[in-house]
Amino acid sequence: MAKIQVEGFGNLVRDTNSNAIVNTNKSEFKMYMARMKSREKQGDKIRDAVKEINNLKKEFYEIKQLLLKVVNEKH
Repeated sequence: MAKIQVEGFGNLVRDTNSNAIVNTNKSEFKMYMARMKSREKQGDKIRDAVKEINNLKKEFYEIKQLLLKVVNEKH
């Protein structure tokens, strides 16, 4: 991979094969990856909460149906 320094940016180089800009600062890359992992975990927590809420809704619906059945049987 041939690299050309990006003018005005000490940590950026351009890959001449793909034309991509690459950040060569490893600490910035580690911070970026930590942020991405944190966002992924947050997304997982939200998805788990939504699943739990949907399960609770379903259980409440079942309880409601059972209560209606009991009330209707008494009349």
